[in-house]
Amino acid sequence: QVQLVESGGGLVQAGGSLRLSCAASGRTYSSYAMGWFRQAPGKEREFVAAISWSGGSTYYADSVKGRFTISRDNAKNTVYLQMNSLKPEDTAVYYCNEGPELEIVTRPESFGSWGQGTPVTVSS
Repeated sequence: QVQLVESGGGLVQAGGSLRLSCAASGRTYSSYAMGWFRQAPGKEREFVAAISWSGGSTYYADSVKGRFTISRDNAKNTVYLQMNSLKPEDTAVYYCNEGPELEIVTRPESFGSWGQGTPVTVSS
């Protein structure tokens, strides 16, 4: 069974940047689309960004479009989320997950289990 471990979160001032990583282990990683999600305190988990298994297709939530970039390095079994121009409303715990198709990893309800996530706090 694949294991996904998120890292790279932290405290940053508004306007700053962070790069999150999601490392996968346990089976063939590159065959799966990957998605990033986030959950702010008191709110439901929401979709942030997704990338196809080849990296050729990406999809973003409107709230992060133009500021966040998802990418992957299949040789390292890792997917990244570069977050620029961060805003206080980006504060959340960020999670990654995987699925056989890009559409699946745009919907948090597709998943029954999650990793520990990595917290991001953006101060104003």
